[in-house]
Amino acid sequence: MEKDIWWTAPAESEDGHLIMVTGRRDVSRFRSNPRFNIRIEVTWRYDDSDASGMPDTATSQLMEQVQEALQNEFRKDPVAVLTGIYTGDGKRDWVFYSLSTHIFGRKLNEVLAPFPLLPITVYCENDPGWEEYDEMSQAEIKMD
Repeated sequence: MEKDIWWTAPAESEDGHLIMVTGRRDVSRFRSNPRFNIRIEVTWRYDDSDASGMPDTATSQLMEQVQEALQNEFRKDPVAVLTGIYTGDGKRDWVFYSLSTHIFGRKLNEVLAPFPLLPITVYCENDPGWEEYDEMSQAEIKMD
């Protein structure tokens, strides 16, 4: 990940577990485009975690490979932008904003094809005001 465009801050889940929140700073060109109004959350639940709820090393490494593959694909064909990553409490959530669920789904399947079957779920909803992004960004503000 390009370090200067990402920030990371600790947060807590509703039941008090550690969640590491990583957010993207340079989203203005996507946010200013009204077509990027669909929030897509890709969730990977994992059973193998340490005492703090973080993934074990093997799972973490595979997650990083998947994330890198997704980021590379959407860098080449910017139909979606990864804006946030939440890791902890037995799951990782990647939050994207996209202009098409159909194209995103096709790209997601293409990117994931070389990997073993992964325990992921996908949730989509309209978020034209980028409310989730604004909420996530509060974690960076609290960190400063």
